[in-house]
Amino acid sequence: MRTALVTGAGGGIGSAIAMRLASDGYTVIFHSHTKDCGKPAASVHGIAVRADLSDASQVENMVSEILAQVGAVDILVNNAGISVSGLLTDIDPQTRRRLYDVNLLAPIELTRLLLPSMVRRKSGCIVNISSMWGQVGASCEVDYSAAKAGLIGFTKALAQEVAPSGIRVNCVAPGVIRTPMLDCYDAETLASLAEETPLGRLGTPEDIAGSVSFLCSEQAGFMTGQILGVNGGFVI
Repeated sequence: MRTALVTGAGGGIGSAIAMRLASDGYTVIFHSHTKDCGKPAASVHGIAVRADLSDASQVENMVSEILAQVGAVDILVNNAGISVSGLLTDIDPQTRRRLYDVNLLAPIELTRLLLPSMVRRKSGCIVNISSMWGQVGASCEVDYSAAKAGLIGFTKALAQEVAPSGIRVNCVAPGVIRTPMLDCYDAETLASLAEETPLGRLGTPEDIAGSVSFLCSEQAGFMTGQILGVNGGFVI
């Protein structure tokens, strides 16, 4: 069976990606830190794992556990992320460090740990979930934008490095997606965001999941190093 690891599978986008890949025929490993993914994983004959991605030792232990169970990972979706809003001068160093650890350094470390088996098999697909703010930047989300921009740079550089080994690396940059992360906004703000989006609506987790499914498929077999903007035209 082909296997896929989806980080942050306890969240709205991560859950949708995990379930979509399961429907595509993958044995999916649902990663989460704070949420229990046991039931959704079991419902599709997947595997649930937990780890704090800001802790490098937990990342390493998780990968060892996964490889012991499934032998190899064919698809890696680096989806887990956290956001922090506020002026750059108001973000404390500990919060800033955790944001970069989860959003940028953990994907790099996970990829480093899983790459050797992909290289040996001359096969593998990595999809990084960035953000449209990684493309254009957002006021009051400077660190988040910087980390997501770093993920885009990581995607492009790694794609060149591992292409000779038959491994593809791509990135999805979501726009405003209707998940619980938006629950802090009132109805008026959400309506305004939808109005600012040329397609006239907010995105759904399924919009992102469909894009990831495509990038992992043979239909995207000649695509690598690409940034796929799924934002309804918010950023063009």
